[in-house]
Amino acid sequence: MVKIRLTRGGAKKRPFYHIVVTDQRNKRDGRSLERLGYFNPIASGQDTKLDINLERVKHWVDQGAQVSDKVNALVKQAAKAA
Repeated sequence: MVKIRLTRGGAKKRPFYHIVVTDQRNKRDGRSLERLGYFNPIASGQDTKLDINLERVKHWVDQGAQVSDKVNALVKQAAKAA
């Protein structure tokens, strides 16, 4: 099954997450099919906290991809801001 979920990046104690489309059997930070955006929970100043390509998320959901709980909340937040 294809899932839309977060992969972790960044340094220790400084998380940065990419929103990716991947097969659910892949590791958390493993191979992905497509990168849809990013989430920076510790953004400050001029840094962008959230950037998601909502059109591509809709495309993958229409194709049958399952969205994780956290990504679903982030998508709603991005849609509300747009």
